[in-house]
Amino acid sequence: MPTFASPDKTVLSYQVLGDGEPLLCVPGGPGRAGEYLAGLAGTAGQRSLVLLDNRGTGASHAPADPGSYRMERLVDDIEALRAHLGLERVDLLGHSSAGNTALLYALRHPERVSRLVLVAPSTRAVGIGVEDYEEALARRAHEDWYETARAGIEAWTGSPTIAASLPHREQAAPFFYGRWDEAAMEHARSELRQMSVPAAAGFYDGITLDTDEVRRAAAGSDTPTLVVTGELDPFPTPATGAKLAALLGRGESRVQPGAGHYPWLDDRETFARTLVEFLARPL
Repeated sequence: MPTFASPDKTVLSYQVLGDGEPLLCVPGGPGRAGEYLAGLAGTAGQRSLVLLDNRGTGASHAPADPGSYRMERLVDDIEALRAHLGLERVDLLGHSSAGNTALLYALRHPERVSRLVLVAPSTRAVGIGVEDYEEALARRAHEDWYETARAGIEAWTGSPTIAASLPHREQAAPFFYGRWDEAAMEHARSELRQMSVPAAAGFYDGITLDTDEVRRAAAGSDTPTLVVTGELDPFPTPATGAKLAALLGRGESRVQPGAGHYPWLDDRETFARTLVEFLARPL
């Protein structure tokens, strides 16, 4: 895998899938390697996908300073990747927790971002909570896996640390997929293998962001931004995604029917159609 150096000299890796104008993709987790985003291949039309391994994940090296795992510090790694690729401007996609990092990058470097896509994004950076989380869980009460998964998600969210939560994530996983089939099960099983506990634990640790300041900057943003949520995702719910889109100066919200936290897995054609249409729009 190709590598580049971050501003603090940490060696970071990425992979390129396909040919064409690049779409930079930042993985979530937090702390998950970019490998799982390979499922996006072919969903962006005639685009190549540049999948970053965040520091300490996948083939990227761990930093000397654990404080550099924080989401606002990871912005510098995206900028270093852009410069390494020799691109003046980029289209940028952030998934899940990386929705924070991608948004912060677009606000810090607006001259470098043509379009921003936030898929099932965390909204921690702008201080938006998930108010209808319980309702989202209850919507799946008819599923045969509900009781077991509900116990898992309660244990996960009640865990005192990221490390303590990891054993419960696979048990809770059905809530994050539109269909709990073999493909979803395999995708869920891969999470722990792709996860870095230090990177996951450090992402939110010691955050110094002023969310009010971030919200003001977001409201004034001129970057076209698409927020995609799955109809069945409990975090973020469609209502949460809509609030984020409404906050952004040029934000719009799309809800994918029947989808969870990984909408490209639940209905590839619908996700691809949404993504291609947005990326093809003139600026």
